[in-house]
Amino acid sequence: MTNSKLSPHSSPRRRITRAALALALLSGTALAGYGAGHGVFAGEAIAPAAPAARVPDFAAVVARVKPAVVSITTHLQVSEAAQEGPVPFPFAVPNRGEPDAAGPRMTEARGSGFIVDANGTIVTNNHVVKNAKSVTVTLSDGTELKARVLGRDPRTDLAVLKIDPPHSLSYVALGDSDKAQPGQWVIAMGNPFGLDGSVTAGIVSARGRDIGNGPYDSFIQVDAPINQGNSGGPLFTQDGEVIGVNTAILSPSGGSIGIGFAIPSNMVKTVVAELESDGHVTRGWLGVEAQPVDKALAAALGVPAKTAAEGALVASVAPDSPAAQAGLEPGDLIVGVDEKHVANPRDLALDIAAMKPGSSASLAIVRSGETRTLTATLATQPGEQVADRAGAAKPADTPRLGLALQPLTPELRGQIDLPRGTGGVVVAGVEPGSPAEAAGMRAGDVILGVGAHAVTTPQEAITAIRTEAHARHAVALRILRDGQVGYAAVELRRAEKSADQG
Repeated sequence: MTNSKLSPHSSPRRRITRAALALALLSGTALAGYGAGHGVFAGEAIAPAAPAARVPDFAAVVARVKPAVVSITTHLQVSEAAQEGPVPFPFAVPNRGEPDAAGPRMTEARGSGFIVDANGTIVTNNHVVKNAKSVTVTLSDGTELKARVLGRDPRTDLAVLKIDPPHSLSYVALGDSDKAQPGQWVIAMGNPFGLDGSVTAGIVSARGRDIGNGPYDSFIQVDAPINQGNSGGPLFTQDGEVIGVNTAILSPSGGSIGIGFAIPSNMVKTVVAELESDGHVTRGWLGVEAQPVDKALAAALGVPAKTAAEGALVASVAPDSPAAQAGLEPGDLIVGVDEKHVANPRDLALDIAAMKPGSSASLAIVRSGETRTLTATLATQPGEQVADRAGAAKPADTPRLGLALQPLTPELRGQIDLPRGTGGVVVAGVEPGSPAEAAGMRAGDVILGVGAHAVTTPQEAITAIRTEAHARHAVALRILRDGQVGYAAVELRRAEKSADQG
């Protein structure tokens, strides 16, 4: 009988051979539940096998440290929340407030923190709790507790909170951030966008980053995703030690692009210890404005080739300051402090700030091509009261203008194009709704004087404003704006306000 499906050139023998071959192949590779009648080749189940190189698994360390990571909720008035800067420095504060016809509108902001002792001491960022009317801490098990601010330090963006837990708490240890190495795996934990207990991982990208956020910048850069709400959260090693406090991101959009920054734990240890004991941080002050030096400038100053392009070039010396009393002069190049090498102005700022007022600092300098040593007795840094115990009572007659002031550095002088010899202080920010805003003050204005008194530092301006306030209810500020000099009259109101607001 002829099979119509066979090719005219097929023979029964060839057909049998092919069928036998197909059955032989299938019989050797049969898949459970799959028979030869399906007419296709069956595969084998792939058995799991240990990888040649296993990627890091952070599950165990996360489970161990998670109870020490907390969520922080702060309540602020909208006018105060608006002072928080855009991402990246600091993180933007999401506005979840609703209009309240009965009073000022409130907003709720979220951040992160971590517990550092069994009694409920918590480390976070200053900008997380700045201007907070109230602070609530949520533990990893969902327990909510009211917190009080023991102290905060705007210069390093650190704050210490205290809760009163019903029982002893799990806590984490601060490790040695100097041991962190680029390429090392790290874990970031926190509360991004209100998502409690989020975990991300990455590597250390660099150490000692200066991002222009303050005089003591020395951040750890990481590529672990960090977003809004991660502020104040811990950065862990694979051993479960905290080597940093997640603080800032560099982002054109507000979201993570893999460039985040954490305050190193060795700096955190020092600041937190002082905030716990005293409620404020006391730093040494030398009284110089310094700038970097390049090879061309070093050659012009007669600096030896071996120290060229290194050190902190003294641009100005504050009158009656420790620097002036020690004999420092503009044009001196500071290359060492107490036998520690100074490579740039940031090194100088960190070294001096780490010393206590009243201590002596041995300064190695280069002047007119010659190396010499000067000794300065450090004083208390002017305006250090901004690193103050939050909630501490201020004098009832403290004038409130709503200005944030900063020194007139050589870099700012060049940007503003001031005439040679002109002194003053720069308005870094104006508080919305403040007397200064009502008077038309703007960020970038240069305050040359208060009343008849010339001012050259923020502390001089604050002192002069307080003096004028005792005599009248308005302060005349002589300002420079767009190359024009004029006066602005700021009417004062009195309130509890820290000195960094002028």
